[in-house]
Amino acid sequence: MVPAIRQRLSCGWRVSHAIALGLVFLAVTAHSAANSEERAECTKDLMFVFDASGSMATTDLTAKVPHIERVKNAFRHIIPEIPESRRMGLIVYGQGAYNRCDSIELKLKPTVNAGALLMAEIEKVAPAGRTPLTQAVHAAAEILDCRHNPAIVVLLTDGEETCGGKPCDMAQSLKSDAADLTIHVIGYRRREAGGLGAVFDARCLAEEMGGLYLPVETEDQIVEALRKTLTCPLTTDNRKGPPASLMKAEVSSPTP
Repeated sequence: MVPAIRQRLSCGWRVSHAIALGLVFLAVTAHSAANSEERAECTKDLMFVFDASGSMATTDLTAKVPHIERVKNAFRHIIPEIPESRRMGLIVYGQGAYNRCDSIELKLKPTVNAGALLMAEIEKVAPAGRTPLTQAVHAAAEILDCRHNPAIVVLLTDGEETCGGKPCDMAQSLKSDAADLTIHVIGYRRREAGGLGAVFDARCLAEEMGGLYLPVETEDQIVEALRKTLTCPLTTDNRKGPPASLMKAEVSSPTP
């Protein structure tokens, strides 16, 4: 081979090799940065806002399993994956007399080793009342002292606000006041339910506060939604079996 040609090929290989190494480095760096960001999220106090309104006691049309039981089963599955260092609290709304809109109860302040305590309270939930979800989310934000501290709220609901609250207005107010508050919304609605194509009004809580809106309709999807919002990267290696499919947060409603 002519020396000049050999030299050009050699230089070309070196350049290509350098570019490939550079791309690998960038990919690793980006992955590391994303992982670090996820771990940083796990240092923030979290309040879980749990729907115990009457609709959670209803059953699906095709499977006679109450919504509340599906959610409890999902928690039973996910609790072992939550690291002890994860500081979590719990607010339950909707229990008590049917026509009351003040049935909002703080069950647990954000604390470490919260998994067993959280599960014990969820096991006691007996759905009965209305859906003051706006006031419940606001109460969670106040408990977290969101004006001064980074915090996360996770709302799980199977219905709309029924106590006159305006979740979108409240979200805008929180956005202007909070130091660093993220709100995730898990919207549980079966395809067979009325208004199957509708999007929960509470979605705007996630949109305004930089969170995820996760529409779910199966127990497996509830598990994955809880995993996305309650667990931390350190627990991903402990998952058993392949993850269940979950609709992307960007999807406005389950595909018919």
